[in-house]
Amino acid sequence: MKPFKRVPFMLFLITIIQACSSGKAALKKGDYYDAVLESVHRLRESPNNKKATQVLTQAYPLAIDYIDTNIQNGIKADDPRKWRNAVDGYNKINYVNDQIKTSMGAMKIITNPQTRFKELADAKDKAAEEAYNEGVNNMMKNTRQDYKNAYFDFKDANSFIQGYRESIEMMNQAEFNATIRVAFEEINSSRFNYGTFQPTINSLQRLFLSFKPIAQKDTVPPQQYLRIIFNGYQANLPNTTTRSENLSKQVVVGQTKGADGKMVDQTQTVTAQVTYYHKSATADSRANVTITDATTNSILQNLNIDGNVNWEYDWAIYRGDSRALSSSASSLIQRKETYPNDQDLFNQSIRNLQNNLGQQLKSFYSQY
Repeated sequence: MKPFKRVPFMLFLITIIQACSSGKAALKKGDYYDAVLESVHRLRESPNNKKATQVLTQAYPLAIDYIDTNIQNGIKADDPRKWRNAVDGYNKINYVNDQIKTSMGAMKIITNPQTRFKELADAKDKAAEEAYNEGVNNMMKNTRQDYKNAYFDFKDANSFIQGYRESIEMMNQAEFNATIRVAFEEINSSRFNYGTFQPTINSLQRLFLSFKPIAQKDTVPPQQYLRIIFNGYQANLPNTTTRSENLSKQVVVGQTKGADGKMVDQTQTVTAQVTYYHKSATADSRANVTITDATTNSILQNLNIDGNVNWEYDWAIYRGDSRALSSSASSLIQRKETYPNDQDLFNQSIRNLQNNLGQQLKSFYSQY
């Protein structure tokens, strides 16, 4: 077999060995469920794999017993999430059944994998009630965090039984109660047309957080006001600095025959003086951000945001022999003097300002 043809096979073999090792390691750590899935996956690719066979033989009964025991212990202990945990457990057992039945190698070992379809159906009924009642209890606590918890409780109830009682209506009510509503406005106090910050603000929209323009009336008053004032833009004139460097190099100009009859290189020292130019320009746009509590009128955040731009350009000229030039000097000599584009500087400054604004607002609203 040629070496290059062996590479895919060797990679396949290494993958099998690693998977078997991970399955065996999971078994040793008591992660029976993961050990079963690893071994079944390996037997799907290599039906006669001995290590995977050993792992599956040992891990499967342990995994089923472990899941069943945890479910029963939770029910007996009156765990507040006992039926939701039971649904998770029964789903795992049924999932293992599906995986085994799609692996010929695994089916040879576990010929009659267990299922919990009836138990799962019963558990879903009770889990829906359990989640719904917990959602109601959370709603009665009347705090934003509890409303958020209630939202996910009602969502769970609806996922267990579609349309369970008023789970959808209650989920919508919980979301409504938990949502922070922010009315925003932007003011341009400069002569520059910077566009709008609305796309940046819209990117903050997410579950439990709503932003609307202050002019757009909402169904309920906002809890916060967000004001962004664009204060202006300024570009500074380019500044150019120079430095000079003397270069020298030994170059071969010919050959002569030496005393021993062999050809010897004739060299010559060549020199050049290089003048390097560095041109730089800066620009900056500015905005002020104020976030105010609508109820107390207290300032929650007051920030000055910048959009800095640094433009740089390098080139060079020389006098003397070009053979003395280094590769970097030669590259710079090919370049000609240029100037920053005013519109490009402005556009980049606004983009930087928008990015910085977005980061600051995301950081502030991450607490919500």
